[in-house]
Amino acid sequence: MLPAPAYVMSDAHLGFATRDVERSLLRFFRHLHGRAGSLVINGDLFEFWFEWRRVMPRGTFRVLAAIAELRELGIPVLMVAGNHDCWGGEILREDVGIDFRVDPWEGQLGGWRARIEHGDGLRGREDRGYRALKRVIRHPLSIRLFRWLHPDWGSALANLSSHASRNYTARDGGAGLREAAARRLAGRQNNLELLIYGHSHVAELRQIGDAVYANAGSWLDQPTFLRVTPERIELKRWDEERSDEGVNLNTLDRIAQKALT
Repeated sequence: MLPAPAYVMSDAHLGFATRDVERSLLRFFRHLHGRAGSLVINGDLFEFWFEWRRVMPRGTFRVLAAIAELRELGIPVLMVAGNHDCWGGEILREDVGIDFRVDPWEGQLGGWRARIEHGDGLRGREDRGYRALKRVIRHPLSIRLFRWLHPDWGSALANLSSHASRNYTARDGGAGLREAAARRLAGRQNNLELLIYGHSHVAELRQIGDAVYANAGSWLDQPTFLRVTPERIELKRWDEERSDEGVNLNTLDRIAQKALT
């Protein structure tokens, strides 16, 4: 269970993002002190993440320290792997204290029965080739072989291969993931009330049937996030100058949402 208020963000691509993007995220994490019940990072926090036995990618320590501080304050932090940072392990789990999941997470999120998944590979025909590649790059043998590379070489290779998707915003405006969400919610599998994807870099909050589909969007493109409480789900754009945490882009009230079912 992840207690309310639950904050959800995704797709910061730190390591490729500008230093201003990183600074805004760090200030957001500090803002959560004393306010957040829990934090969810729905994939691609980093442009590239891999854990060698004694080495991790340069330039990640500031945000990891900020997350560790949240954990020391007793705030649970869940991270669902994205396609750029799916090779997490002991550093994230044991040293930082993140509940790092390679597979989708299901449970109570801010009082809603929820499923959280990054969303890579979920589109039908468009992601067919990627789904085959995903099985290869996440295979334990591939990870073991990659670990034998010198970290400088491995990082350079990974950053080169990620070039095509680092500025990725879904050309379909997020329609592919909306359709994937509609398919999953059609049968109310596991009696879900809330389904959250990332990956598309398209922020959304909408009702599908008698459940809610949400996407926190991309912190890389603009600092949007979700705030989940038992009463409502809010899609917001972070603005540290505002006492109410930023601009409210959309809200689904639980009472209103139930009235539509």
